[in-house]
Amino acid sequence: MKAAVTTKAGNPDVIEIQERSKPQIKEGWVLIKIKAFGLNRSEIFTRQGHSPDVTFPRIQGIECVGEIEEDLSGTYKTGQKVAAIMGGLGRNFDGGYAEFTTVPLEIAFPFESDLPWTVLGAIPEMFQTVSGSLNEALEINEGETLLIRGGTSSIGMLACQLAKTKGLTVISTTRNPDKENHLKENGADYVLLDNGKIHHALKNLFPNGVDKVLELIGIETLKDSLQCIRPKGTVCMTGILGGSWTMQEFTPMGDIPSLGRLTVYMGDSANLQKDLLQEFINAVAAGKINLNIDKIFKLDEISEAHTYMESNQAKGKIVVEI
Repeated sequence: MKAAVTTKAGNPDVIEIQERSKPQIKEGWVLIKIKAFGLNRSEIFTRQGHSPDVTFPRIQGIECVGEIEEDLSGTYKTGQKVAAIMGGLGRNFDGGYAEFTTVPLEIAFPFESDLPWTVLGAIPEMFQTVSGSLNEALEINEGETLLIRGGTSSIGMLACQLAKTKGLTVISTTRNPDKENHLKENGADYVLLDNGKIHHALKNLFPNGVDKVLELIGIETLKDSLQCIRPKGTVCMTGILGGSWTMQEFTPMGDIPSLGRLTVYMGDSANLQKDLLQEFINAVAAGKINLNIDKIFKLDEISEAHTYMESNQAKGKIVVEI
């Protein structure tokens, strides 16, 4: 098979297209013929050598969609469409940047759809992250106000749409004035230009603060996001678009406002329910959800795709088609 192999930690050019043996199936695992996969920010950090316990060379890719090629357990028939996500995929064992992969049975999720593979490839990680962040971590409710920090990311765009379907008022942020209309067209009620400190501008709109904050930039803006919530409001840190994992100085009794709540979402396949995934795919097919796919690459162009993702030009999900 053909695979994109990250040979060592480094820049995008460390990813090489190689001929590899098709992976051998084992008990409790399934062999998937991959059709497409989405790119994720975490894969940049893994490629750069910042993900603990990842050794090189490694076929990256924490998600993929395709068809069952072989299942020793008989759970799925050959040709069954499936999505695979997280669970060590692309980190602890070889992942989606290839024509075939093997994954544990528990992280393979069946679905039925006539949507193009390029559309389906954008779904698994985006849906799992957004659904888990909004419903499990932030526990959003109709009538609440939600600030999305990092609104032009694929996760930010989808979070806005799902929050609007649940009756929330959404404030999205962007550092780029040219993307303001793009956020409004996506459903945001308000757009704030983000210079790293927006709590004063936010309080001009909502003097008491917002109910919930989805923090996708990370530690660069986390302290400021905590200043945006109302008493008993919640901030959920889900993303690290800013590129850093660790905060140098943090004073809980000071940086977290009195009665404020801070949580994180580090979702895995256990948070992706089969019925909700199918429901979401059906909503995409019906035109109720727009996935905001920015660009589609081929497997041979994976280094170029990583360079593009790292440049922060994208206005949505980047997908690679096999």
